[in-house]
Parts: sequence; structure tokens; C-alpha cells
Amino acid sequence: MADRETLDTYTKKAADYAALEFSEGEKQALDGFLSMLPKGGAILDLGCGPGLHAARMAAEGFTVSAIDATPAFVEAARKKGVAARLGSFDDLTETAAYDGIWASFSLLHAPKADFPRHLAAIHRALRPGGTLYLGLKLGTGEHRDSLGRFYAYYEEPELRDRLAQAGFAGIRATSGEGAGLAGTVDRFILLTAHRG
Repeated sequence: MADRETLDTYTKKAADYAALEFSEGEKQALDGFLSMLPKGGAILDLGCGPGLHAARMAAEGFTVSAIDATPAFVEAARKKGVAARLGSFDDLTETAAYDGIWASFSLLHAPKADFPRHLAAIHRALRPGGTLYLGLKLGTGEHRDSLGRFYAYYEEPELRDRLAQAGFAGIRATSGEGAGLAGTVDRFILLTAHRG
């Protein structure tokens, strides 16, 4: 179930998020992900926020659906023309429905104990050979930030193990650091992996 304090924070900050622009790094990551998918393929934006990425995917000719647990984000995404629905990670129940699943800094709000279950659902929802994009913060343990949002942190070896255990192959990763909404500069990792 989605963390209430995290959702409340996003509801209060929804307008700030909706006003964000694409960074050059985000453009490169998204373009790289889309290049791995068949033209016009089906994508799920899992934890879509205000729909910035999903709208860009749709503009590139992909069939995009999206899900988020914050009602204000779902509304903002729909205003961008995104087929967004309200739901949590546990509402991903499809089988072999997507060529790609984009989980950009969303699954970091799920408790570590739930992560294997969510990866299994993603694996099941992808078509054979389908691609997962996963953005997370690097670190250890579980903490709340200064805004009250819940975060689960990982280091790369643990993520590679979790993805392999869930049946993913061809794992590629890049890392960096950047400032988030809370104003702190955090280490992050961007991974792509394919359903075996």
C-alpha cells in the first residue's frame, strides 16, 4: 500500500512537480529507453507523476498508459493527454502487456520488503524481451527525507542481484548525482534490464 505521508507531500507539491522541465540527462535516459523498444510499442509509466515522461513517449508515437498513487498527479497527467489511472504498484496485474515499463524514481518509495514482489509483477507484465527502466537513489536502508517522503535505498550490487533473481537479464547501469525536490544532492542509479 502506498505510504500516506509520501502521498500527502506529493499532493502538496503537485504544482511544483508539474512545472518541472526535462533535464538533458532525463532526455538522454528517455531516448535511450525508447530506442530499445519496437516502434509504436506499448509502454507503462509506473509512478508517472504529473505525466511529463509519458506525454513525451506518446508524442514519439508509442502507446502509453500510466499509473500513479497521487490523485493530483493523475489529474495533471490526464491534462497532458496521458491515459493515466489512480493506483499503487500492487495494481500492476497485467501479463505480457507491455514492451517497456518506465519506473523513474517511483519504486524507491516502496519498502524494501515489497521490492521483490513489485519486480515480479513488472517481469510478468512485460512481453518477452521487454525492457524495464528503473531509476533509484543509491544508499542503504530506509529513511524519510526532510519533506517526509519515505525512501528505500540500494547499492548497485544489491539491485543487480534483485533484478537477476526476478528473471531480468542484460542489466546496464549508469550512476550520478543530482538535486531533488528536498534540496539535497543525492547519488542515483539508472538501470535498464530485459525480461528473459
